[in-house]
Amino acid sequence: MVKQTALVEDRRQRAPELRAVRSRPEESEALQLDRLIHERMRLGIVSALAVNDSLTFNDLKKLMKTTDGNLSVHARKLEEAHYLTCAKYFDKRVPKTEYRLTAAGRRALERYLAHMEALIQATRER
Repeated sequence: MVKQTALVEDRRQRAPELRAVRSRPEESEALQLDRLIHERMRLGIVSALAVNDSLTFNDLKKLMKTTDGNLSVHARKLEEAHYLTCAKYFDKRVPKTEYRLTAAGRRALERYLAHMEALIQATRER
């Protein structure tokens, strides 16, 4: 029990930003991982769109190596959160679906990455 208590105390000393989360609940939401993007498939979609102006449904499906239904469900969740936009159109009678990352989606990804970098840094300092 003593060893575990010492480990907890050591973490508190090395990661004051994590201690602040526990002591000020109003700030905890800002410092928590975005659960919506944290899921592997959604993180992949948002990341792919962050480095491309837009991607079609089929491009994302190949890139993510997933099924139509799986991609559709995850893209819809991101769209409902206003992290991406979806445009449907026809190209020579072939229906196309194109996705773009919104400003809110880019900010969410940047917050997520900053949080992950802080966790990595806190772990390495340990």
